[in-house]
Amino acid sequence: MSYYVPTGGHPPQTDLTTGDAGRAAFTTAYAVLPRGTMRDIVTSRLPFWDETRLWVIARPLTGFAETFSHYVVEVGPGGGSERPETDPAAEAVLFVVGGRARLTIDGEAHDLRPGSYAFLPPGAAWALRNEGNEGGEGGQNATFHWIRKAYRAVDGLEVPAAFVTHEDDVPPVAMPGTDGAWATQRFVDPDDVRHDLHVNIVSFEPGGAIPFPETHVMEHGLYVLEGKAVYLLNRDWVEVQEGDFMWLRAFCPQACYAGGPGRFRYLLYKDVHRHAAFLPS
Repeated sequence: MSYYVPTGGHPPQTDLTTGDAGRAAFTTAYAVLPRGTMRDIVTSRLPFWDETRLWVIARPLTGFAETFSHYVVEVGPGGGSERPETDPAAEAVLFVVGGRARLTIDGEAHDLRPGSYAFLPPGAAWALRNEGNEGGEGGQNATFHWIRKAYRAVDGLEVPAAFVTHEDDVPPVAMPGTDGAWATQRFVDPDDVRHDLHVNIVSFEPGGAIPFPETHVMEHGLYVLEGKAVYLLNRDWVEVQEGDFMWLRAFCPQACYAGGPGRFRYLLYKDVHRHAAFLPS
């Protein structure tokens, strides 16, 4: 599998702003953050993380993402955190796209590599380290996606347990009638209502499509891991490629056509399995 890894840096002064980053869009229904917008100057830091920077590509905000935050995290050799999460209500999914890291959950260590996936329930005791040494074996950055959500507990439902897996161990499920041209790797049983978020990998073979405008209650965050396609966002067909991020408001119409030449894949967030919350009166 191929996974796009951002590297930051800055373009030269001679570049046109209407190049790759010129595709950036922020509307009331959707947003597109092309990979060319993820430069050094827009990185952030977090408390209790060493040798670490991150691109915050979604956060709860009026008129933007309402249910989740999404970071692309780069941890240098020797870096990481023993106190990574400061919000006891936050659950998380980690998905590794570059390098290696060691994740410890309740004292049990897990070695992560590109394609590794971890679910962390609220209140989990976890830590993450890039144990490579600068200049030595394994001395490269570890890069992973960190998707966070405030868990919505329901009386009578247990909080789901932490788990670690790899996408190689999660077979894709073809969408009906597509002969595998459109498939989804689901890391959580879609009927398990203890979970209130799903983070899946959706893939299209060249020529594969979403052949109708999906319009539904889930909010979406899509990060393109591999390939390119044209994506329908509300009324606009937008070209996207690996490294781009899309946010879709609930009920924003969406469709896709993957023209090739290679496979098109993205990491997909959506909120699931809960009643719609009423706004304060």
